[in-house]
Amino acid sequence: MKRIGTVRTAIKLPLIGLSAAWLLFMIADYVQSLVPRGTYEKNGDYIYPDPRFTVEIYLFFAGITAFALFALAGQKLALRLRTEEDSALAISAHRLNNLAVVLSLVAGAVFAIGNFLGAWNSYAPSSEPLGLRLLNVYLPIVLATALVVFVILSAFVFRKDAPDLPAGQGDEERARLQRAVGLAYASPIIGTAIAIIFGLTVYDISKTTLDVWIWVIIQAIIAISIIIGTRFAAQARSSKPLPVKPRRTGLAATNLNLVLAIVFGVVVSIMAFTMGFSAISNLEVWPEWRENMTALEQQSTMLRPTLGWFIEDMLPALVLLLLADFGIYRTTLTRNSSKNQRTK
Repeated sequence: MKRIGTVRTAIKLPLIGLSAAWLLFMIADYVQSLVPRGTYEKNGDYIYPDPRFTVEIYLFFAGITAFALFALAGQKLALRLRTEEDSALAISAHRLNNLAVVLSLVAGAVFAIGNFLGAWNSYAPSSEPLGLRLLNVYLPIVLATALVVFVILSAFVFRKDAPDLPAGQGDEERARLQRAVGLAYASPIIGTAIAIIFGLTVYDISKTTLDVWIWVIIQAIIAISIIIGTRFAAQARSSKPLPVKPRRTGLAATNLNLVLAIVFGVVVSIMAFTMGFSAISNLEVWPEWRENMTALEQQSTMLRPTLGWFIEDMLPALVLLLLADFGIYRTTLTRNSSKNQRTK
């Protein structure tokens, strides 16, 4: 009974992380909506907003981090259960958390690349202090890179049952293989981060669009990092093949059911995020246009959240999120219930 409760906890953890990410994303979007935007003067000149610390970037990053850490915790718990009793429910919990880990990696990569692309022509180069530039652009990229590398190594390499490492190795040989596999994963990611930071540094120093040769250097750094990663991957290749797992009747059908449940959860979760962002945008009110408006008068204002707004706009997004969590949780439990397992 205690083991069943632990498996359920392993299934709940990535769903809790998803909910935490949704909440932090909504807060970040609301904070971002409060920030004054740039406007155009009558003569066509663009007036940049005053430089500031973009706290919303770190709120978005906190949401991704929460999702990744909850998924890692769920994966480790599921793996521990599989070592005690490799039940179908524990296997499904493991797969669910693996998917959540992969999604968090994708989110971290998109976050880093998005910051890199968003840093171009998005600020007044002459007015933003260097310290703010480092905090608003460079540090988030470094933190996202560190998160992605940490999650990859924790989830797939530096663990006792790492799937890329065959059993039967000595401690020293296993440690060598782990280091090689870890560097194979991390080298391309770190190399790409170095390349984009190099490009941003040149851009900030020159205050102009990057020369084609700078792009060549950026691509060369990425290519070298991939080559280094491939070299470590070749070193980690073992002559001992992993044992082939036996196939069971009906496995394709049950896997299809799992895939459909996950697809449902992903689609509904995306809808929850999209509708949540839309609900926050409904709080933004733009002034009616008239001639001779000043730049300040052109700014939008954010209404205070009200109970009516919450019920009409935000509550549907929250219900969709809870529906996704509940749907994934119940389908995972149902397809692996003890009653369904009796026929196996």
